[in-house]
Amino acid sequence: MIADQRLSAGGNPPAIRLLIERANDLVKTIASPSIVQLVLRVALAVPFWRSGILKWGGFLQLNDTAVTLFTDEFMLHLPGGPYHYPAPTVMAFLSGCGEIMFPILLILGLGTRFAALGLLFMTVIVELTVPDGWPVHITWAAMALGIMAYGPGRVSLDHLLGRALSPER
Repeated sequence: MIADQRLSAGGNPPAIRLLIERANDLVKTIASPSIVQLVLRVALAVPFWRSGILKWGGFLQLNDTAVTLFTDEFMLHLPGGPYHYPAPTVMAFLSGCGEIMFPILLILGLGTRFAALGLLFMTVIVELTVPDGWPVHITWAAMALGIMAYGPGRVSLDHLLGRALSPER
């Protein structure tokens, strides 16, 4: 009978329930949606930026290594393949541009869903090029899909522009 009085309706002692509620509130504060969205954007931007910055020798000038990778090293692993990349210099240029521009847009939170879609597409191409890298590639895809689904969050230029252009100001 005394044990019954100490238990709440949910079967937990009130002190434990209160502790759980406080812990949940702390976790919700730390992982607020805007913070999560910002961290997702940064986490997805970093590996692509780091790869992209290595492809350039100057302003709009690819270095020789980038072209050599797409000419001789990288192969598309498709059925009946692997196959060499078509137009390797063009592919290296497009890859280098995407790996620089999309991360910048993500960090700024500008055209965020578009940038995430671009990096998701690039992730698919990277997976076709390096099929053994799927454990990393799936995390990139998950981050891109999360950004596409939930948007950039409040810490973004998209949010500021949306508020500025909103007729309900």
